[in-house]
Amino acid sequence: MIILVINSGSSSIKYKLFEDEVEIFGGLKEQVVSFDDSLDQIFDELVAKKIIPSLNSIDVVGHRVVHGANKFYQATIIDDNVIDTIEQLIPLAPLHNMVNLKAIKIIRDQYPHIKQVAVFDTAFHQTMPQSSYIYAIKKDLYEKYNIRKYGFHGISHNFVSQQAAKILKKDITKCNLITLHIGNGASITAIKDGKSYDTSMGFTPLDGLVMGSRSGSIDPSILIYMQKTLGYSVEQIDNILNKQSGLLGLCGCSDMREILQKVEQNDKDSILAIDIFIKRIVEYIAKYLVLLQKVDAIVFTGGIGEHSSYIREKVISYFSIYDIYLDTTKSKIPIFTIATDEQKAIALEIKKLNFI
Repeated sequence: MIILVINSGSSSIKYKLFEDEVEIFGGLKEQVVSFDDSLDQIFDELVAKKIIPSLNSIDVVGHRVVHGANKFYQATIIDDNVIDTIEQLIPLAPLHNMVNLKAIKIIRDQYPHIKQVAVFDTAFHQTMPQSSYIYAIKKDLYEKYNIRKYGFHGISHNFVSQQAAKILKKDITKCNLITLHIGNGASITAIKDGKSYDTSMGFTPLDGLVMGSRSGSIDPSILIYMQKTLGYSVEQIDNILNKQSGLLGLCGCSDMREILQKVEQNDKDSILAIDIFIKRIVEYIAKYLVLLQKVDAIVFTGGIGEHSSYIREKVISYFSIYDIYLDTTKSKIPIFTIATDEQKAIALEIKKLNFI
């Protein structure tokens, strides 16, 4: 089976071509202005470089879709109903679902002969117990309007948990793990017996950890105060929390590499931003260590998680009192750094469908 995986961002498109689960080509389109042109370039490139003889060789295009709410539990063949549902969920992940859907519609219109499949970031977290995903608010807000925790980065958390199980030489269904996807967007998941048990992101990807430009968890009364007392509109508040907060709001920069350079220069705002960033991560790890009781490994992934030894070291240093160290030979719980591969994870999920 030839699978082209498309991972659409607001201004970029990552793509990989697989024969079953074996990657045969991949690339990145950055600073995308026209999704139509960029997708055409990707398809043309595959033929021009003789990666495939023709576009008829592509059996399926797989898409990462961020928010599937409680509507989707697994990889799903895309039809009109699926498109309508993804569209209805745009308000829950406005930065993501809209661009995911844009790529789906363009391929449907321009290449109607190619089957498409959606793999949802929320699907992995559908195994959480009610005690993890129900908010302590009026019950009918959940029962009527499905206001609950959904969790995100599920494709990544699932992939690295599978890789960790292989390193541990254990059946994934017997693994308890804490997985940290730390990048511009960031989340932590407690995995119990190979399944998502709890996670830091919530109803939307705004909740939980401090992120590049997202606030993470804050007192909800702040939003009421901003609107009623300070006169901010709902749109302004949404923009502030999603695009002007987090590391960017704290120190004027969202790029961890630049922030760490400023830390070395003793920039006070950057030092504080890193302290807050790390403290929030530590709080979640501590909570999940208690909830899981027994943990087989702690796994770092994502751009920062994989590449910043400074952040890993600072985070894990809080747990030396529990004999947890980066040095696996000394640590009571092994610490892994595993490169995530969401595109490969999507290809593997598509292959499970076995519909061709």
